[in-house]
Amino acid sequence: MENEIQYGQMNFNLPHDVVPLPSQGLFYANKKKSVKVGYLTAQDENLLASVNMGTTNVIAQLLKNKIYEPGFDISQLIDSDVKAILLFLRNTAFGSDYTYSLSDPKTGDRFEVTLLFDEINYIYSAHKKNSNGNFEYVLPKTNKKVELKLLTLSDTRELDKINEQYPIGMVVPIVTKRIEKHIISIENDTDREKISRFVNQMPISDSKSLRKFINECEPKLDVKKTVIAPSGEKVSVELAFGAEFFRPFFTI
Repeated sequence: MENEIQYGQMNFNLPHDVVPLPSQGLFYANKKKSVKVGYLTAQDENLLASVNMGTTNVIAQLLKNKIYEPGFDISQLIDSDVKAILLFLRNTAFGSDYTYSLSDPKTGDRFEVTLLFDEINYIYSAHKKNSNGNFEYVLPKTNKKVELKLLTLSDTRELDKINEQYPIGMVVPIVTKRIEKHIISIENDTDREKISRFVNQMPISDSKSLRKFINECEPKLDVKKTVIAPSGEKVSVELAFGAEFFRPFFTI
């Protein structure tokens, strides 16, 4: 990837804060548990309002500009750490209140609710890494041992490119391609063509079980809340991330 050593590394003396990482640095060579992150400026609105860049490209450029750490490669950030940084940037720029327009599950009527996402709990990995810093899992149906990694921002951008290559109406193999990205080896065999063939022929029960295991391995931000609709029914709300995470404020 082109020049992933970000612009923000020249801005060490600008105003910033320290953001703890949900990963606790366990998946990085430098083992950093937190990073220095600058505050959003008016200049950053040009980037966030851009309609010519894909969401992951906008996020990647934003992270390059706002992470003030020498030699830190943002392409290796895992998803939960990206979200923690985005949440910091959004909350410090616009506040931690989020307004949702929801549908009452009983009446179908729309209602609005404002939620605070100021104090976020981190959910840590439920499984231990192996000596290589990855995870191992035995598939229940085929009984194959797979070694897995967590996806990075670089992996996510590559998956987005695959998605963009398919014309509208064609089935995009995003599920299998995502699993392929996670798998490092099958029965210690790292051949990418063999891994691809295996994933495409994997029984659905193995696929579902593997994705559940991966989900349990990934550190997360607890960004789910439950609200009560006017009818008294419960509605679950989850904070969504991405470039649109910031854009409602640009009309102010």
